[in-house]
Amino acid sequence: MLNLPEATELHKQLPKSQIYKKFQLTNAQQTAFDDDISRIDIVNEISTRTIPGMKEGENIKSFYVLNVSLKTKDYDSKNIERIAKLIPQNLIFVLQYEEVIQLAVHFETVYLHTPWTSLVDKSITLLGLDIESVWNNLISEISGLSERKQNTEELKSSIELQTKLQDLEKKLATAEKKARSEVQPRQKFELVQNVKKIQIEIDRVRKELEEN
Repeated sequence: MLNLPEATELHKQLPKSQIYKKFQLTNAQQTAFDDDISRIDIVNEISTRTIPGMKEGENIKSFYVLNVSLKTKDYDSKNIERIAKLIPQNLIFVLQYEEVIQLAVHFETVYLHTPWTSLVDKSITLLGLDIESVWNNLISEISGLSERKQNTEELKSSIELQTKLQDLEKKLATAEKKARSEVQPRQKFELVQNVKKIQIEIDRVRKELEEN
């Protein structure tokens, strides 16, 4: 899958019952999980054992790729986060719905994912001199950063800024909608000023992200 080296391939199914038991899911939560997810398989191990010549990183010494077969594209990301919490490893998720996929990861406290793309068109390239830099480069790709980050602290900082930017853009859209619909001059003026303040903050974060 994804043109990863054959030596990294694994074929290990993760039963959904383990997740139900681990998190003591209610019947409603189990139903919601089952409505989203058909099957979970651990399909690749990226480590010095499976890739000869690759060095361990200071903090990241290995990671795994999981294929999650979905029943719907409108899945609840909380179900993917439950899988991430169940396995005490660094995980890259390949979320597959019919013939389209997206890559996802639960990084720190943030859920990141790529846009949907054709399964046949998607591949993972392992770039880096050690496992940690390979991992960081993949996180950079999944998060949509314009530049790859091999340094872990730089990566965390960039993702924090990008997450803040996305939140501000949502806030701006809401503020603009309120300002357009307001008919009272005084309230409209205040709402417009709020829109300007949010836009200034967006510009600041974008500049900081470019410089990071």
